[in-house]
Amino acid sequence: MTVTTAPAPRAGRREWIGFTVLMLPLLLVSMDVSVLYFAVPFISEELRPTGTQQLWIFDIYGFVLAGLLITMGALGDRIGRRRLLLFGAAAFGAASLLAAYADSAATLIAARAVLGVGGATLMPSTLALVRNMFHDAKQRGTAIGIWTATLTGGIAIGPVLSGVLLEHFWWGSIFLINIPAMVLLLLLAPILVPEFRNPGAGRFDLVSALLSLGALLPVIYGIKEMARAGVSLPRVLAIVAGLLVGALFLHRQRTRAYPMIDLALFRRRGFAGSLAVNLLAMFALVGFAIFTTQYLQLVLGLSPLRAALWSLVPSLAVGGIAPAAAALAQRVERAYLIGTGFGIAVLGFVVLTRVTPESPLWLLLLGASIYAAGLVMVMSLVTELVLGAAPPEQAGVASALTESSSELGGALGMAILGSVGATVYRREVLDGLPAGMPADARDAARETLGGALAVAEGLPADLGDAVLHAARLAFADGLHLAAIAATVAMLLGAVTALATLRGTASKGPLSTPEAEQGALVDASSSDDSSVSR
Repeated sequence: MTVTTAPAPRAGRREWIGFTVLMLPLLLVSMDVSVLYFAVPFISEELRPTGTQQLWIFDIYGFVLAGLLITMGALGDRIGRRRLLLFGAAAFGAASLLAAYADSAATLIAARAVLGVGGATLMPSTLALVRNMFHDAKQRGTAIGIWTATLTGGIAIGPVLSGVLLEHFWWGSIFLINIPAMVLLLLLAPILVPEFRNPGAGRFDLVSALLSLGALLPVIYGIKEMARAGVSLPRVLAIVAGLLVGALFLHRQRTRAYPMIDLALFRRRGFAGSLAVNLLAMFALVGFAIFTTQYLQLVLGLSPLRAALWSLVPSLAVGGIAPAAAALAQRVERAYLIGTGFGIAVLGFVVLTRVTPESPLWLLLLGASIYAAGLVMVMSLVTELVLGAAPPEQAGVASALTESSSELGGALGMAILGSVGATVYRREVLDGLPAGMPADARDAARETLGGALAVAEGLPADLGDAVLHAARLAFADGLHLAAIAATVAMLLGAVTALATLRGTASKGPLSTPEAEQGALVDASSSDDSSVSR
């Protein structure tokens, strides 16, 4: 007897309009990662934060967001993903208002922390809801491609929008722009976005939530601090402590009847490999961004706003890559496409090894556009594979794990590639600095390219030009070795993809329309008791 499977239902106009509504919070959450770049001088002038407070104003958002992603993904599976989305939108909007009118550094830090909580609810909820709204594999691939482009585009747009707003308004305006979008989401999501939860998820495990927070935060904190200030015993201990707490978290997941993360997910074909590939892609994408930014501002001498505008070129150049990759994946196996994406990224990094202080701007933008195109292609296809490998009722946790791997990959990229570039710079710049410089000036020039520029401004013209030339050459050497290190990571990513993802499909064995429809919960029938199921 032959069993025929009915084709998955295709999304209509309502689903696509609802999807557009979901892109609003995703864009704003990703923008808030980078929107403070130009506002720091204005905030410092008005709120007078200490050096430590200024660091926390920057970092608290990302730390809280990264630490709560898994918790919020699991919570959304239990109470309803749309409901969690609405809670997050309300929190994000309220925190944006508080941040805009903060009258002290402590208030702004607290507001940024609440923004991180809101962001941690919004990011996995949007991706999980995309999984539930689009049953047809081709449509889902297109939607996830757009989701990926929106996420990466928001990070690129953040500094530009910040610069434009600060040209005309006070610094709080960079937070106020969040509020209309959140209000729109609160009004339209109940109408256009279906509710979805996992009725068999069991009671929410607060202890596991605390353990996941205690595992992720110290690891990401330690890695980011090492990227910024070098290796030290407290930072290493933070990472070790996080790993130990992580081991306790995994033990609890193995022994509980209703775990926050079902570890059986990692035994599904393609799931663990997809997370590893995603981590490597973010390693290069985030880790190398600091080099292109510094090159534009400190080597080419562009203003921050002009540098931010030029940095948009790679994002604009690759805007259609993710949807195109999703369409191509209907005919070509995804493992080979992902390997091709890593190969494209390798080509971009090879171009960047040819960049020198005398190179034209277009060469840097060409290399950045090529590697960005390859990595966006990888990330969109991998995200689709992760969601396809997970049962629909666990899409919230699967989404959170994807984004957690992105956060960890980005932190590792900044730490490792940044350390590679800094080590080469410090070694090479000493050989080129002119003799007779004061020891303190020599030490400052040796630390960073920015320090060398500051030193050069206080020296006679000829001597200052020699310092700038030596520092820019040393920075280019560091950029080259970082590009080579990124190339090695891309080759490892290609091998990982071909070894672990061949034979996988975007639609896992439990991803049937019937299973998804069985877990759909109409807004009128979802009640508060779902949190304790």
